[in-house]
Amino acid sequence: MRFSLLRAMSFGACATVLSGCGYFDSRLAHKAQYTMVGMTGYDLQACAGIPSSTKTLNDTTQIYQYSGTATAQTSSGSTLLPIQPVLNIWQQAFGGGGTTCTAVIRLDHDRVSEVHYIGDDDEMFGEDGVCSIITRGCARQPESTMRPLTLRGQTKISGFHPPATPQQSPAATYSTQSGATVLNPTPSAQNPIIIQRK
Repeated sequence: MRFSLLRAMSFGACATVLSGCGYFDSRLAHKAQYTMVGMTGYDLQACAGIPSSTKTLNDTTQIYQYSGTATAQTSSGSTLLPIQPVLNIWQQAFGGGGTTCTAVIRLDHDRVSEVHYIGDDDEMFGEDGVCSIITRGCARQPESTMRPLTLRGQTKISGFHPPATPQQSPAATYSTQSGATVLNPTPSAQNPIIIQRK
């Protein structure tokens, strides 16, 4: 019994430390990258709000961009426990402490086909934790057109790396110019890196 209580307390302490350092924010942001795929543009705007900018790529493809800023987390200094200097050393060595995120969302035929995060968006533990401020509304109250999160899908979600990017349709990926060219498989100093498709 005593061992179980000690184990539970250790687990609780680890969960508290990780939550304060961004792991669960990172996991929530990556969960949104998985579950938001398939949702309609109307549902996206209903849960994430109106995008800060949009770009129409062709008749079937749009890019929505959302921006968010979080306040920088600081700890009060103490002569007994120098927490802030330790956090500063950690951030210098391992990164983290980001405050800005931009979510770039591709819509194919008015449905979300992929979600990317850019910016200084890593917290102390995990990647993209700051981005949870953009997608939190969609993650907490899922829309009916979102991809359901099954037990198998749950294993693909981590706070330390984003889920795999789904395969995109050619119309959402290539323009008429880029569809007519390919990367040269044998580039050299005399041949261009981009060549016409044969």
